Amino acid sequence: MKSWRSTVTRHIFVNVQTRRQLVEIDLSTGAIAARIDLPGADGNHGLLIVGQARLAFIACEGNSKLLVLDMRTMRVSQSFDVGRNPDVLALDASASTVYVAGEGGVVPMFRFDGTHVAKVGEGSLGPNAHVVYVDPATHRSYFALKDLNGHPALRIMAPQ
Repeated sequence: MKSWRSTVTRHIFVNVQTRRQLVEIDLSTGAIAARIDLPGADGNHGLLIVGQARLAFIACEGNSKLLVLDMRTMRVSQSFDVGRNPDVLALDASASTVYVAGEGGVVPMFRFDGTHVAKVGEGSLGPNAHVVYVDPATHRSYFALKDLNGHPALRIMAPQ
């Protein structure tokens, strides 16, 4: 279960895989403020909310999908196929780019502009590429691989 806390609303958002929902919890009361159904979700696990864009990116490991939730309407606005077992999401905020890392080793990249999201590329980085960090200054992305030909490895990718 992945969660995200909003400093604006003082609410926390939590993926509930068994219900295919994103749940919004009011931190001041501990009460559930909303249950947002996620059509097309299976194993919604990774969660990244881009507050300024009012978008939530939800990686679904059960069906290898990335869902885009428009937080203005609280509805899924787009769905994309991604690599097997997507897990961790990373944001390069100044480039408006989201990386979706997964155990299958395929890492797609998505760029957003307002409410529109488009897939801009993907690469095969090696098995278990489900850890990702993006340096906002250089825009390089870092992927820790636990076993590449019998050894741990760090893949560093630069945008083109």
